[in-house]
Amino acid sequence: MQSVSIERCGSYNETEVDLSLSKCIDQIQGVKEKLQNKKVLLKVNLLMKKNPEDAVTTHPAVVEAMVKYLQRLNCDVYIGDSPGGPFTERALKSIYNASGMTKVAENTGCKLNFDTNSAHVQNEKAKMLKQMDVIDIITKVDCIISMAKLKTHGMMTYTGAVKNLFGVIPGLIKADYHLKMNNTINFAEHLVDICEYVSPVLSIIDGIEGMEGDGPSAGIKRHVGLLMASENPYALDTVASNIIGIKANMIPTMIVAKERGIFSGDLNEIHIVGTDIKTINIPPFILPKSMNINFVGGMVPKFVENILMNRLRPKPVFDYNICVSCGDCSRSCPAKVIDMKSGKPVIDLDKCIRCFCCHELCPKKAVDIKQHWIYEKVFK
Repeated sequence: MQSVSIERCGSYNETEVDLSLSKCIDQIQGVKEKLQNKKVLLKVNLLMKKNPEDAVTTHPAVVEAMVKYLQRLNCDVYIGDSPGGPFTERALKSIYNASGMTKVAENTGCKLNFDTNSAHVQNEKAKMLKQMDVIDIITKVDCIISMAKLKTHGMMTYTGAVKNLFGVIPGLIKADYHLKMNNTINFAEHLVDICEYVSPVLSIIDGIEGMEGDGPSAGIKRHVGLLMASENPYALDTVASNIIGIKANMIPTMIVAKERGIFSGDLNEIHIVGTDIKTINIPPFILPKSMNINFVGGMVPKFVENILMNRLRPKPVFDYNICVSCGDCSRSCPAKVIDMKSGKPVIDLDKCIRCFCCHELCPKKAVDIKQHWIYEKVFK
């Protein structure tokens, strides 16, 4: 039976976070021995250039507490991620500064990863992604810790410990993967392949402040007041998502993990230590407007279902009053269907794959997700 540790933590106060995180990890038997004297990468969530208060990225207080915990175990600690957009030293420096990671390194003496090389690796555990390109740093450390943020996700419903590991795919190669995996289950198959390759020795979820609604970057900040940890990222995601009212059978990565026999998604198969989950009463998170709900499946011929769902599924809409014409949406679009010739983004919806990368990576929240009126009538 897999263990998941939960501890309450009401704020990002340094002392409170240090105590809560240490207790959270100490409750997982045997994990200290696995980490002792190791070269460790903290794979944080640094989606884009955002301040910690925006609740988009893993908070630096949690990362710093983790660094100090590992340093007490004589570990050599690195912090890294491949955020959305170009994977360059300049881009990394900007995001490290904005997210507070530069300050963490200054306070603790740990290292920030500026190695932008990639490695081509074989993935024997994979179902789909037998070969893949990963950021070089993950091939040069002894173990990896996934440090995720508790958020909803426009394409995948929920993002946590498993989805966080998509950040080991370098820079704009992510766009190529999105294009090849242009439906949620196909994308989930690849995310699980990546998770199985990385095999994090420990996963942490920063749930002190989470994000609901149109996450992972344009949602609403939501106070939850929890830190969570597990050696099993699937078990951790099962518990964390249940706490915020999202069942495992709503999450594509958990559906795939269950189908492969990796993890059932059943709370009864998880040993929860620390805070009793029954005492945690969090009103359910608002779900993303872009959720791909299929209400005609099996009721009409498949070709008719495909036509209907293509017409009815949510779409990205640009607010030109907010848009600053930065072009990030066009550069990050996997399908290359956003035209900037007029100075403002114009999207070809017939070719849009609904990955919502434009929405996810817009620095000004100028991209909204528009639901068809039928969705609004049926699911209001």
